Amino acid sequence: MITRFALFEGRVREGQHEAFRDAILSEVLPEWNAFPGALAVRVNFAEFRDDGAPEIPMILAISYPDLEAVETALASPVRARAKAATEAVLARYFDGRIHHHVTTAHDHQLSA
Repeated sequence: MITRFALFEGRVREGQHEAFRDAILSEVLPEWNAFPGALAVRVNFAEFRDDGAPEIPMILAISYPDLEAVETALASPVRARAKAATEAVLARYFDGRIHHHVTTAHDHQLSA
């Protein structure tokens, strides 16, 4: 499985954390869910971090079956819609940058 992560590095404006989370889930998540070929979409909001760690208030993870599916999703019209929705929310609530990382997952089940 391939997962494309978007790390939102920066800060949510003071007093806007709940509004930021609500806007992401109501305005942007539907677009992320529409990516063709996506197997799973996971929105992770930060609760706390290690001392000295960079501030990353949100991590988005979208999983695909393979790299071809990632490329198809990124070339689709959904990407432009998702980007526009994301930028609109960020303009209201977030100061920082987004960077993407594509990974290959190796899941290991723990025995009971």
